[in-house]
Amino acid sequence: MASIQLGHPWPLGSSLTAAGVNFSVVAPRATRVELLLFDGGDALEPSRVIALDGRHRSGDHWHVEVPGIGVGTRYGYRVFGPLLPGQHCFDPSKVLLDPCARAIDGWQVYRRADAAGLAPNTASCLKGVVTERDRFDFVAAPRPRHSWQRTVIYELHVGGFTRGAGCPVSRALQGTFLGLIEVLGELKALGVTALELLPVMAFDPHDAPPGRLNHWGYSPLSWLAPHHAYVAGGDPLTARDQVRRLVNACHQLGLEVLVDVVYNHTTEGSPVGPTLSWRGFDDRLYYHQTPLGEYMDVSGCGNTVAANRPLVRRLILESMRCWALELGVDGFRFDLGIALSRGEGLAPLDAPPLFEEIEADPELSELKLVSEPWDCGGLYRLSDFPARRVAAWNGRFRDDLRSFWKGDEKTSWSMAQRLNGSPDLFGGQPAEAGRCITFVTAHDGFTLADLVSYDRKHNLANGEDDRDGDNHNNSWNHGVEGPSNDRAVMALRERQLRNLLASLLLAPGVPMLLMGDEVRRSQGGNNNAWCQNNPIGWMHWQTNGEDQALRQFCRRLLRLRERLAPLLNPAHGPLERRPVQRHWHGVELNAPDWASWSHSLAWSLETAHQGALLWCGMNAYFKAMHFDLPPSRGGWLRVIDTALPAGQDLPERPEPWIPPGAPLESRSLMLLVAAPLLEGFRL
Repeated sequence: MASIQLGHPWPLGSSLTAAGVNFSVVAPRATRVELLLFDGGDALEPSRVIALDGRHRSGDHWHVEVPGIGVGTRYGYRVFGPLLPGQHCFDPSKVLLDPCARAIDGWQVYRRADAAGLAPNTASCLKGVVTERDRFDFVAAPRPRHSWQRTVIYELHVGGFTRGAGCPVSRALQGTFLGLIEVLGELKALGVTALELLPVMAFDPHDAPPGRLNHWGYSPLSWLAPHHAYVAGGDPLTARDQVRRLVNACHQLGLEVLVDVVYNHTTEGSPVGPTLSWRGFDDRLYYHQTPLGEYMDVSGCGNTVAANRPLVRRLILESMRCWALELGVDGFRFDLGIALSRGEGLAPLDAPPLFEEIEADPELSELKLVSEPWDCGGLYRLSDFPARRVAAWNGRFRDDLRSFWKGDEKTSWSMAQRLNGSPDLFGGQPAEAGRCITFVTAHDGFTLADLVSYDRKHNLANGEDDRDGDNHNNSWNHGVEGPSNDRAVMALRERQLRNLLASLLLAPGVPMLLMGDEVRRSQGGNNNAWCQNNPIGWMHWQTNGEDQALRQFCRRLLRLRERLAPLLNPAHGPLERRPVQRHWHGVELNAPDWASWSHSLAWSLETAHQGALLWCGMNAYFKAMHFDLPPSRGGWLRVIDTALPAGQDLPERPEPWIPPGAPLESRSLMLLVAAPLLEGFRL
């Protein structure tokens, strides 16, 4: 047997060499490290232990080259070092997962101590798996590279979208990456351009209340390995290939793939949580702590990753490059992303090194990057998000659209701001293309159907006595809590669904739709279904006529947005330089009603040479209203009228609309478009 070699500090993790495998891991304060090799994923004891001493150390890196092994080798680490007060690492009884492992095995014997009722920090047996590091074939499946101006994001859960009664996915592939491939045609036909996948990096399914599993995945175990439960067949060596096959299939259909990444915290939680990986290599390196060793938490999950320390941000960048260049994804959505801008002592940084390095990397900066602009520590930075290439979720857009259509007072002015690109939030000018993600619903909160069906959350199924989930939802049940057979209630809810969708997709910005909103998917009033890996958290596949009618409305609306994208969503330039001007109206032209009790709004898009090209009226009042119209040189087409029956509300062939005026029923929206803009176009 060839002798063990010293190895090299780079690349991190396990990598193939001509003779075998090089292993490298960061452990700055360790005094000794043992590399453990296992015969299989379910082995509890290593078959081989390789002790690393000072000769295997280069600065903060421990490394070794082991000849005669290759792809498929299972491995882990034991790390030795001083046990100091306030530290939770350096326990050699723990088998630690390599933070850079690109595949993971050992789920058969893994148990999380606090979920299984065991003593805290009981050792786990998760192992890294040596894999290839091949680059994604961008020649065979190039990135679609849709402009921000024409991008429409669809947020979905890989497991949840490919399950449910009536799901067309092959039974053996339900809940998997490969299963998602089978229903991509549904999403392409809908008209979205990008899929945003809830966390697909390996997460801890047991980080949940007793008797439940973590469904959403915001509990990361690894930032490089795909989640095992989404792998058809369960073989960790096929995981990376299955992700590539999914991305390839998306690219062939012109769909971009964004992955939701959780770099702000890990599943190791508070000091009483398990020691699985990062904590065991260097607790004080990876997590923000007080001088006394107490965890500082702005994630709401027990710890906060120190993302701007050099060694930590190198690991995050390695993760991003792995998913973007090896697996082919087109972008990332940073969960609680503003937390990644915090420096020592959690101080906010105007130029966080992590984002500077991302934007300086030519292969990462070209990706679509999206972030939540808030964290649980109260930091909120939208227009001044400290990275110019990162688009931020506009939570005010969500709140103000909901409040306006709910009929709240003092909402007309705010609604106008959202429909104009939120200049009040972006320094007096509408947000630039690619800076603002607009949405009405997301995974966290009510679905669209529940938004118009419930006044309050119903989260008892989560096992936390209904304490979890947001209490402030700006929702309205329209007279009956939950399902109703009252025709008037149901008709009003249907109208409101269309009002909200139309308001979202006619507004500038980058719109995001939530999985199943187009077919009225309900979670039974649960607005925090993070631990519901069951029909509550799955896609709605057994659709009825009303569901399909809403899907048709949404599909046609997306086609209309694509057709009118340059008009509705200008690509760049300040407002005063744009050839198309937005004018605000009330029931009378150029006389908007900004009074606190106003519940109506109208707007038009006009040019100096062509006159009015588009007019939209919105009536959130409980009575019908009559609006005056600006003249259109080519004549008006009535494209949308949410007061009309399904199918007629957004017909395939819009009919001419002859003034005088536009009567709007209570709680309805009407869109008129100049005939020349839609000449020969069918929705």
